[in-house]
Amino acid sequence: MAMLVSSIEEGSLSAAARKLGIPVATLTRNVNDLEALVGTRLIIRTTRKLALTDAGTEYVATAKRILEDVDELERRAAGEFTTPRGELVVTSPVQVARLRVLPVINQFLALYPEIRIRLVQSDRVIDLVDAHADVAVRVGRLRDSSLVAVRVGALRVVTVASPAFLDKYGQPETPEDLHGLPCVVFDSPSLSPWRYRSQDTGQTSTVADVPRLLVSSPDAAVDAAIAGIGVTFILEHDVHDAVSAGKLKYILQEFEVDPIPVHLVYLSREGMPVKLRRFIDYAAPQLRELLAGFGRSPSKE
Repeated sequence: MAMLVSSIEEGSLSAAARKLGIPVATLTRNVNDLEALVGTRLIIRTTRKLALTDAGTEYVATAKRILEDVDELERRAAGEFTTPRGELVVTSPVQVARLRVLPVINQFLALYPEIRIRLVQSDRVIDLVDAHADVAVRVGRLRDSSLVAVRVGALRVVTVASPAFLDKYGQPETPEDLHGLPCVVFDSPSLSPWRYRSQDTGQTSTVADVPRLLVSSPDAAVDAAIAGIGVTFILEHDVHDAVSAGKLKYILQEFEVDPIPVHLVYLSREGMPVKLRRFIDYAAPQLRELLAGFGRSPSKE
């Protein structure tokens, strides 16, 4: 079952064999034997990819649940439900992980020597089930109601530019003033397009100019803005140090939308491992403290 599921997840028998560290012939033989055992074809092999038959789709979905149950039983047998030990998989956006989550993890590991943590950093929302992850730090509105969420803070989405840039182009007074100005865009689903709120109506509007520079990390956007390449639209904690040092200035603060919530999320299930409960109990207050200075509207600062 594990070989079949891995083959589908990886997209090919050869890729699954590499991931599992076994010969392709061994994996192929086991998948063939499984199909013979159940008496029907589960996958359709083509030269480019694998596809599931109707029977295979249902079988793989059930196999995943069975494998998760087996994994949980093994962890119970290993004592993970009575003693905080074993591996935890934590996911987080890249910059949030580096600036806020990793310091908490480092302290947590010092307290629990029998726990190992694999930190998966990605600015895309990672499905906890598909990634076999235990807990995630999510920045943004939550859509999956099946997850248990613990709010740990909020972050403003801010617009910033360097003093030299503002001296050259002038201070934008409204979001419409951004049209025609050089912009540095961080390519993130949660920050694109740039959103602002009208002072008069409270309605939100978007600004989506062609970027002078498009980047894939917040660090790059901040560095480019400091260098005067353009205005950028970013989470406040990414620019906190640069603003404090006078390298960047907040602009259009009165047009900011509501701060974005930050949550710890995990799957609701009975018999939560002690390692996960310990992590949530420790990380939640630590993250709240680290994020306590963020998420306040400019009028309240």
